[in-house]
Amino acid sequence: MCFAGARDRDNVLGKQMSEERKDSVTEAVEKRSLRPVLIVSEQTVYEYSMFLKHLLAGLTDESVPAVLVCRPGCDVDSIVSPTVEVVRHPVVDLPLMGHLNRKMLVERLEKFGPTVLHCLCENKARLTRQLAQQLDLPYVLTVNSLQKRWGRLAISSRCCAEIIAPARSIAANLMEVYPRFGERIRQINVGTFAEETAGCFREVGRVPTMVTACSLNSADDFENLFGAVRHLILDAYEFMFVVIGGGRAEGQVRKLLHALGLLWIVTIVPRLTAWRSILAAGDIFIQPQPSGAFDPFLLEAMSVGSAVAGCKGGVDDLMVEDETCVIFDPNDELSIYNNLQRLLNRREFARKLAKGAQEYLRENHSVSKMVADILQTYRDAERWYKDSE
Repeated sequence: MCFAGARDRDNVLGKQMSEERKDSVTEAVEKRSLRPVLIVSEQTVYEYSMFLKHLLAGLTDESVPAVLVCRPGCDVDSIVSPTVEVVRHPVVDLPLMGHLNRKMLVERLEKFGPTVLHCLCENKARLTRQLAQQLDLPYVLTVNSLQKRWGRLAISSRCCAEIIAPARSIAANLMEVYPRFGERIRQINVGTFAEETAGCFREVGRVPTMVTACSLNSADDFENLFGAVRHLILDAYEFMFVVIGGGRAEGQVRKLLHALGLLWIVTIVPRLTAWRSILAAGDIFIQPQPSGAFDPFLLEAMSVGSAVAGCKGGVDDLMVEDETCVIFDPNDELSIYNNLQRLLNRREFARKLAKGAQEYLRENHSVSKMVADILQTYRDAERWYKDSE
C-alpha cells in the first residue's frame, strides 16, 4: 500500500514536471517564432524616444529579432538595439513614387520573415494596413491620442488584431469612437524607470528651476502661465524657467516674453535627444494646457522626481491631485500663481508629491510589465489571425 502510494505520488510529480517542461518549451518556441516589425513616424521617434528605447531593449533581452521601419531622416542610433534591423522608408522620397516605395519595403520585409506588424502611431495606420494585407499578416495598432469621430483611422477589421491605448482615458475614447473594435482594445501603460531619489529641491541653496515641454503653436496657451511667472518675479521669488519645444508660434512667444520682461529668466531650448537630462535638472515641471495625447515628457518628469503642476482634461491619467501633482486652472492666472507659489514655499510638500509620483510609476508603469504585455499582444495577434482564417 505504501509503495503504491509512493508510486502514485511519483507519477503525479513526474506528470507535473513534464507539463512544466512542456510549458517552458512552448514559451521558448513562441519567443523564437516572434518576428515583429515596428513602424514609426518621425514624431514618434521625436517624442516617444524613451518608450522606443525601452521596448527595443526589452525585445533584445527576450531574444526577439525585430525590424524598425522609419523615414531616412530619423536619428534612431541612440534607441536601436543590436538585434534590431533598421529599414528606411521611403527609399525614393518623390511624388508619385508611393507604389514603388511600398513594393521595395514589402520585399525587404519578406526577407526578414515577419510574423506581426506593430504600428506605433496613428499617421502610419494606413501604410500598416496596406502592408498587412500585402504580407497576409496581423497587425497591432498603438493609438497615443484622443480620437474625433469625424477623423477616423484606417483600421482593417480583418488584419488589425489589437489596438493598444497607453492610458485609460484613450482606451475609453476608442471604445466610444470605434465600438465595433471594442474587444480588441487593450490598455498597456508606457513603462519607465523611476529614479530612486526625487530630484525636486534636492540641493539646498540652489536656485530652483521650472521646466515645461510643449509645442509652441499658440502664444495664447502661455499668456496666463507667463503672467503668473511675472508676478512671482515681482514678489521676489528667484528661479530659472526652461521651455523645451518649438513650433510656428515661437516668435510670438518670444515677443510675449519680451513684453512681460521675462526674456532674462525664461530660456527656450529645442527638443534635443537628451531632453531627459534637462527634465532631471528641474525642480518643478509644468503642464500649461490639457493634452490630447499621452505626454511622455510628463511621465519622464515624474520619473526623475520633479514636482508636477498641471491641469485636468484630455489625457490626464497621471494627474492625481495632491498625490502626484498639484492642479491649477489653465485659464486662471491666479490659480497658476497660487499653485506654483505653494510648491516654492512648501518644499517638503513638493518633494512628497515628487516621491508619490515616482511610487505611482513604479506600481503602474514598469518597463518589464510593458514589454511583457506587448509581447503577449504579439502572440495573441498571431493566434487571432490564424483562428480567423
